Amino acid sequence: MKAEIHPPVYEAKVTCASCGKTWVTTSTRKELRIDVCSNCHPFFTGESARIMDIEGQVDRFYKKLSARQTYVELQKVKEESASSPDRSIDDLALSPRATDALKKAGILSVGQILAKLGEGNAAMLEVSGFGQSSLTAAKKKLRALGFEVPEVPDAPKPPKAPKVVESSEAAEAPEAAETPEAEAGE
Repeated sequence: MKAEIHPPVYEAKVTCASCGKTWVTTSTRKELRIDVCSNCHPFFTGESARIMDIEGQVDRFYKKLSARQTYVELQKVKEESASSPDRSIDDLALSPRATDALKKAGILSVGQILAKLGEGNAAMLEVSGFGQSSLTAAKKKLRALGFEVPEVPDAPKPPKAPKVVESSEAAEAPEAAETPEAEAGE
């Protein structure tokens, strides 16, 4: 060791501020004051769980955990309500005229629209004020929201009755038929 380059070494008295325990050691200072010693430190005493709970760390963890569980539950409810047939027809964002027509007809929920569509497109078109464009828009919105739109084929239209031609030629044709018969009969 070189002479005169090292600090002086003393017998130092160490005092713990937390528990008040004192002991003697060697140091470059004559007196030491420390915050925590091996007598009161949680690592050595085994009371770390109690101190953590006192500090609120455990409580904060459980608060975060419960917030996450609440968030997950809300997401499930939101997903279930998105595909719920009890949703209002206002959620379809149809034209005001179509929405009012459905409300006047007593159709207030998506489930009622789906039931009506199950009867066929003609059943929906019978609603006064609800036309083909509104029907197409409603089907698009229902599919976009994740609903399965029933595709019921429309009832076949009754065949049209043949047109009765009432012209002068049609009226003369029977008379011409009678004339040859009259001649043949004579």
